[in-house]
Amino acid sequence: MQVLPQLERLVWFHDQAKSECRPNASRLADRFEVSTKTAQRDITCLRDRFQAPLEYDPCRKGYYYTDEIFELPCLPAGQQEILCLLLARRLLDQTASGFISRELKLLTDKIFSGACKPRVDPEIINEAFSATWSGYSATQEMTFRQIAWALLHHRRVAFDYHSPQTDAVTQRITEPHHLQHYMASWVLTAWCRSRKAWRKFYLARMHNLKTMEQHFIPRPVEQWHPLVEDAFGLFQGNRAIPVTLRFTPFRSRWIRQQHWHSRQEISENADGSLELTLPVCDFREIKMKILQFGADCEVIAPEELRNEIRSEIEKMTKIYKQT
Repeated sequence: MQVLPQLERLVWFHDQAKSECRPNASRLADRFEVSTKTAQRDITCLRDRFQAPLEYDPCRKGYYYTDEIFELPCLPAGQQEILCLLLARRLLDQTASGFISRELKLLTDKIFSGACKPRVDPEIINEAFSATWSGYSATQEMTFRQIAWALLHHRRVAFDYHSPQTDAVTQRITEPHHLQHYMASWVLTAWCRSRKAWRKFYLARMHNLKTMEQHFIPRPVEQWHPLVEDAFGLFQGNRAIPVTLRFTPFRSRWIRQQHWHSRQEISENADGSLELTLPVCDFREIKMKILQFGADCEVIAPEELRNEIRSEIEKMTKIYKQT
């Protein structure tokens, strides 16, 4: 039984009745593209199972509540919804210092304390599933909560930001537009009023964060969305160029199963090797990815990236020749 579609219909009918819009079976059926019989069963369920004080108004041909303060009770969730909720809690256990996992636990506790009794023990979920990340930047709970709140309420935020590249700390005033969970690190895409340009900020590098009183009007999605997933990796914004990598027959056994980008292309070679082509805006992250495969990966194009990898290998060779 699919619980959520019916719950959506019941909530809609409830809101219509509360607003004195006089909903009926025909309007419910048209709204959700179900049969009139199904719609009438929903109304009966609302009245009999949830004890809704529904009365039919023959003049306006619809239902209304005789008790204006009536509210729906906590609605039960299906087994699949509960399982997904438990999995989400488990997989997000460490993110934002455990804040998201704790909030999901409160929600699942409310569900379990109601009429819905899950067939799956939450402890079994903890034992059966896990998520492991390495090399990520841990975000403090309060930082996550403040940024998320400002993002949803269109409020400016000010903070001191540490850049590992320059080891400098700068003061920023930003307009948050998107929060991305990238490789287990939280990254904010925001309009930086200090730089008058779009920037990305790791939440873990923010200090002295303050939510400002000033609201802002969100800028069009078309302006910032390309900064999120237009090309490979976190660094976006510049013109994307195609990068082609050739993997040895041995390494290709793994690569052909991997997803690097939504617009990637794979071509197979007769010797069992393959070539992977994907859009890249900035070479910094793709260089680290290439080097982790050692001699199993060769840059075919562009020549500029090939030269950068060659230069990096020469530096590494000097280091290891000295030992």
